[in-house]
Amino acid sequence: METTTVAPVAIPRKAVLKQLKADLIGKDSHRGITLTYAWLANQMGHLSLGFIPVIILFIFLSREMAKERAALWSAGIIASVWVLFEAYNFLGPLLMKKPSSSKRMFLPKGSKYTFAPAWGNIAFDTITDVIFFSFGAFAASLCCVYTQSAMIVLMLLLALLIYPASYWYMTKMYLQLPQYPFQFRLSQWEMGITEENRQVVRDFMDNSGPCKHLLVFGAKGTGKTTLSVGIATEMSIKRHAAVYLTAMKLYCMFFDGPAGNLDEIWNWRNASVLVIDDINPGSPIEPDIISPKTFLHMVDTFAHNETNRQALKSRKVIWVLGNSVPKEKDEERWENMLEKIGVQKEHILSVNLSA
Repeated sequence: METTTVAPVAIPRKAVLKQLKADLIGKDSHRGITLTYAWLANQMGHLSLGFIPVIILFIFLSREMAKERAALWSAGIIASVWVLFEAYNFLGPLLMKKPSSSKRMFLPKGSKYTFAPAWGNIAFDTITDVIFFSFGAFAASLCCVYTQSAMIVLMLLLALLIYPASYWYMTKMYLQLPQYPFQFRLSQWEMGITEENRQVVRDFMDNSGPCKHLLVFGAKGTGKTTLSVGIATEMSIKRHAAVYLTAMKLYCMFFDGPAGNLDEIWNWRNASVLVIDDINPGSPIEPDIISPKTFLHMVDTFAHNETNRQALKSRKVIWVLGNSVPKEKDEERWENMLEKIGVQKEHILSVNLSA
């Protein structure tokens, strides 16, 4: 059998500019808030938290020293305060090897991470925040009194912001295009999961091998959707094109043509990662509402449909299922259905959150 790997789907520059225009022009009360808009607003907040304190501090320092010196000292002091604050917020819990009470980045005291945070990604986010704080501080310094030193620092900070701003804006687009039902990173997982199942999740997220399918079993309330969204979110941050769908919505899309909606940057047929949620609810609702046989019948659109089969088997797919079926009932097992559409047995992984 052939081994399939999926190449990343890039977001075209035209789509990025279109999103930026939509975020900058219009009223959020009318069109709602996007992740990209929220990120831009957050950075304006960081600029303001650097800018406003400098203006206030300058008023006091200018009474005791020359205005040029007061402007530079004000910017330096406020920028340093934010550097120290962010360093403590990030490095404190990490170096002291104890949980933090912060609910923004770390787990509450007494908790342990089931899945380790992406510390490199968080560090980069912290550095980006520091640069925005400092940019606002030195911009305020120039507004108080023009100095060549402040201008040089401001231009340097502006140059340093080009890559982080581009990276994070694009990353937010990768996170909002899948249309996840909520925001959740894998390191936030606090529900029960065995070490064996945790290793299965790591194996699925490994990008070096072929496309794998992850079957997530569990009773109602065991966190099937939460775990699946967390896994897909981590892959979206790594620039994988992901799509989140419920089974009912996907049923309708099986009947669409191969091209799909031409306005979409990507769809379920050409995405890197596909999350199929709510296939079955799990206990206490038994038996399954949708059987593997019924699902395959819909995939085939009531007759054999190789296009749909190929699209499914050549993606990394997270199947959010209900109850696990005993091995002796082979025809009722989802593993058997995947093998029928061409997925190799060794590429089918499963997690049972009820175990």
